[in-house]
Amino acid sequence: MTATSLQIAQVAAAAADSKKAEDIVLIDLSGKTDVCDYFLICTGGNNRQVDAIVDEVRAKVSKNCELQPISTEGREGLRWVLVDYGCVVVHVFTPEMRDFYRLERLWGDAPRVELDLEGAMAPEAFAAAAGSSDEGDAADAEAEE
Repeated sequence: MTATSLQIAQVAAAAADSKKAEDIVLIDLSGKTDVCDYFLICTGGNNRQVDAIVDEVRAKVSKNCELQPISTEGREGLRWVLVDYGCVVVHVFTPEMRDFYRLERLWGDAPRVELDLEGAMAPEAFAAAAGSSDEGDAADAEAEE
């Protein structure tokens, strides 16, 4: 049986969570872009943890979904590692890089898939990171006037 893109993303999320990734968020891009169906974004506290998260994601997706990544980028610096499965792209950041690139903000209009994981980002934190807080909306409305 071939795993669906959502199943692949969920396996990757659970693998990241098992290595204590933080602020795990799964964004559904299926209606937004042809590049991929899902972005899985998470944070490792330091380079060593980022490396462990990436290894676990690759191992679990390989074992459970029988799928190897098309490519893995960023293993040299371990500040932002991207694991590309075609339909799912996994982004593992250090806190500084995640704050700098803020992918949640770039894709803030895309739906979020709820994850029942210890390290999952709280909906309020996602809304704030995506820039959809009431304060941000009010400021945007004032700027438009």
